[in-house]
Amino acid sequence: MKLGIIGLQGAGKSTIFEALTRQDTGSGHRGENLVGTVTVPDYRVDLLKKMYNPKKTVYAQVAYLLPGISNKNDGKSDQKTIIGIRDSDAFIHVIRNFIRFGAKEPEPYNDFKKIDQEFILSDLIVVEKRLERLDLDKKRGKKVDTKEIDLLNQCKEKLEAEIPLRNLPELGQEHLLRGYAFLSAKPVLVLFNNDDENDNLPHVDKLTDTEKCMIIKGKLEQELAYMSEEEAKEFLLEFNITSSAMDRVIKMSYQLLGLISFFTVGEDEVKAWTIKKDIHAMDAAGEIHSDIKKGFIRAEVLAYDDLIDADTYNEARKKGTVRLEGKTYIVADGDIINFRFNV
Repeated sequence: MKLGIIGLQGAGKSTIFEALTRQDTGSGHRGENLVGTVTVPDYRVDLLKKMYNPKKTVYAQVAYLLPGISNKNDGKSDQKTIIGIRDSDAFIHVIRNFIRFGAKEPEPYNDFKKIDQEFILSDLIVVEKRLERLDLDKKRGKKVDTKEIDLLNQCKEKLEAEIPLRNLPELGQEHLLRGYAFLSAKPVLVLFNNDDENDNLPHVDKLTDTEKCMIIKGKLEQELAYMSEEEAKEFLLEFNITSSAMDRVIKMSYQLLGLISFFTVGEDEVKAWTIKKDIHAMDAAGEIHSDIKKGFIRAEVLAYDDLIDADTYNEARKKGTVRLEGKTYIVADGDIINFRFNV
């Protein structure tokens, strides 16, 4: 899963990318996309690792995309940037909420709306072109999908009213529309990039209905990202901080995409597997290997909390909390699963 980092120039996108990924953007990134993959912090994996002492431990991961930008500096995004992020699953929208020398006072809501309106316009162009093509096909006697036309017209109506499609998740996620990769339909985490001394969200009540919002002190977090583990712990302890803001951003990114983790455990490996919510056990098995899905028999399932309560897997079995589930079982976050299969 990949999140694109968006925002107006000067908002601090590169700073946030470096803080998240510990990947130096340098001066040559302007014309190219950068992707950094990061580990999703998970105390459950930490405890399972201690319990099983495996040869290998694998955490869930999320990728962040910093799109290349043009050399212009007119306070707007550009089409190259839009094209570069279209295949993102969600967005992190970085908004300047700090004073910058030579720049006007920050205007967080206006800055948010500028890019949001560009996304809406981009989606509207896609919809109108597709409707024109379908109308032409219809006139030529070709068979067209009337449901697709109806859905596109619904999108057009909302977009013309400047309503992003993420406000209408049932419409934006319709199967017939998935191939369009509508920008305004993707989930958004809004990061207000604050000064080091500012702990407050700006007054942007209009955003909190459909977008997740949080503050970030970009420069501070960038410095923290490049500290050693010991230095970072001392820094967090000194300022009475339980975890870095970047850890919270990474966790929220995972949640924003509607993802959960199930675990496989053993002496060889403890691993967190990333799946969408509400997935059946058989489909979860396919995330491990197609042969497991093909030969699926049963899933032996133990909830993480039940394992911790029992101390060991064998004790959980004695307590009766280890259960067998069929292919239609909906996997829950934190399930520890051993798939039984035969091929």
